[in-house]
Amino acid sequence: MASSSSTHLVLTCAHAPLAPLPRLPPSPHVARIALASINRGARAGPSLFLSPAAFRPAGAWRHRGEAQICRDSSLQGPPGADSPAQEQEDKKKSEAVAAAAARIAGGGGGGKLSDWTTSALIFGIWAGLMYYVFQLAPNQTPYRDTYFLQKLLNLKADDGFRMNDVLVALWYIMGIWPLVYSMLLLPTGRSSKSNIPVWPFLVLSCIGGAYALIPYFVLWKPPPPAIDEDEIEQWPLKFLESKLTAGVVFALGIGLIIYAGKAGGEDWKEFIRYFRESKFIHATCLDFTLLSAFSPFWVYNDMTARRWKNGSWLLPLTLVPFVGPSLYLLLRPSLSSLLAASASPSDEIQK
Repeated sequence: MASSSSTHLVLTCAHAPLAPLPRLPPSPHVARIALASINRGARAGPSLFLSPAAFRPAGAWRHRGEAQICRDSSLQGPPGADSPAQEQEDKKKSEAVAAAAARIAGGGGGGKLSDWTTSALIFGIWAGLMYYVFQLAPNQTPYRDTYFLQKLLNLKADDGFRMNDVLVALWYIMGIWPLVYSMLLLPTGRSSKSNIPVWPFLVLSCIGGAYALIPYFVLWKPPPPAIDEDEIEQWPLKFLESKLTAGVVFALGIGLIIYAGKAGGEDWKEFIRYFRESKFIHATCLDFTLLSAFSPFWVYNDMTARRWKNGSWLLPLTLVPFVGPSLYLLLRPSLSSLLAASASPSDEIQK
């Protein structure tokens, strides 16, 4: 019975038998010694030699000659040797990673809904402000507003009337705000997912201020389009990226704020009275407030596009009207240096 069996190695998971191991024929001399020992044991009485069957559990003879080998789970077997459960788990992990990558790349449906909600909210704010300015804002002195506007535009000769210093400072600082927003929105505030350019809104902001810019904020769809070094060296980016331009803007803003701060108490009381009576001054003050409120977001957007992580300490300062955004424009890294830093790793790899 033992001679008709063969020895196999069986894997626990697959139970695939390996090639049978060769079995050497017993030596005649060893066979004679074993037969003699068995005869002596039979004559001596009950045998103390237990056959291999005594140590096998029931049914073990059906798998006689098989060795069960347990594989270490920390070792990776050859391809195709994993269990179906392990393969299914790996497949689920791969699908989860792919789905997460797709959500990050595409923004996901939640991102689109959030963008739509934000745009609708900003549009609602803009519509409410326009209704307030044209219908609800105080308009007790329309003729005086026309006179102030002519004086501020130097369309009226000197007639001996002294303009309010706070109003003069506000008027000139409102003329610098469009330049600040041009430096923030070009090129990092442009929209690559829509065909709506930003420059018409910037031009209109020279007259309408935030009231002309907010519609672009509603239509804005990031990220900005790609930019090359040749575009940076051309107008208007070369002018807007210049540190000289940023320095002049910052100096003018600081000077106008100091000029308004040095105005006497009578000027400030008079300005508050103008705010309560004049639609022109009332709308201008709201315009300044809106430009100051939106500027921290566009500073953050520009900082992120330039990958300037060390400039995060400037974000709280951007809450200071005009001073914070103009200081950021003075200290931010240039786009040319960003392009040079981005090109360096690729050059090293090519070398």
